[in-house]
Amino acid sequence: MQGQWGKYIILLGGLIIIIGIIVYFLGDKLHWIGRLPGDIRVERDNFRFYFPITTMILVSLILSFLLYLLRRF
Repeated sequence: MQGQWGKYIILLGGLIIIIGIIVYFLGDKLHWIGRLPGDIRVERDNFRFYFPITTMILVSLILSFLLYLLRRF
């Protein structure tokens, strides 16, 4: 059982590294993330509220699909 956790942690670390590389090299091309229709942004003089609901749903769907494919194979 402990060996399984180690594999999952290594996979998670590798995934975080891959995401970091993508954001580092494509950061300027991903400016639309967090600014989709449905994302809530309220900016006042001394106050900012930001709730990216549409972005969170999109990321959740993509991750669910990737995990589905991972389990399938």
